[in-house]
Amino acid sequence: MTPPLTIGVTGGIGAGKSAVANAFAALGIPWVDADHVAREIVEPGEPALAEIAEHFGPEVLDAEGRLDRRALRAIVFDAPDERAWLESVTHPRIRERLLTHLERLRAGGAPYHLLVSPLLFESGQARLADRCLVVDVPETVQVARTTARDDVDEAQARAVIAAQMPRAERLARADDVIDNQGDHEALARRVAELDARYRALAASVSTDQGSP
Repeated sequence: MTPPLTIGVTGGIGAGKSAVANAFAALGIPWVDADHVAREIVEPGEPALAEIAEHFGPEVLDAEGRLDRRALRAIVFDAPDERAWLESVTHPRIRERLLTHLERLRAGGAPYHLLVSPLLFESGQARLADRCLVVDVPETVQVARTTARDDVDEAQARAVIAAQMPRAERLARADDVIDNQGDHEALARRVAELDARYRALAASVSTDQGSP
């Protein structure tokens, strides 16, 4: 039996990756979010959290012993070496946990599923996907959405954007693109178009691999 397709979904901060994933979910397509997995692997009791606390000190933990993400971001944001160390601890564990989730999705019977990740290209997770879908909006939209959603000022939002892969490079690596500047109806129409394309592609791959 041919494994179902994995569609990688990525985009800059504020692009609307979760909205896109939810629109696919409304059409019966399951997904796993690398951000959710990144939170799983630093829950209390997880080895990664113990390593992080030992390296950075107790100030990166809150009163309940959970990771204080804001405190950790403040340490690593302008410290490339510390960020690299953190990624060396978290990225392999995220990948291992993602593989577990993807195996579960493959067994679920859908013709394809989504791997949603803000670092799809940067982390090498694109290698886990058969196609890559970029959710795209202009930087002005990213800034507006991020300041409204995350309670940060414009300078902070622009700093986060500057730290991510450049928009042009992300688009150059895309197999498919969703322009997510419009309203919910426009997004739903575009997702429906891609859903039809991915279902047809999954069917053609299954047919080709099933031929003698």
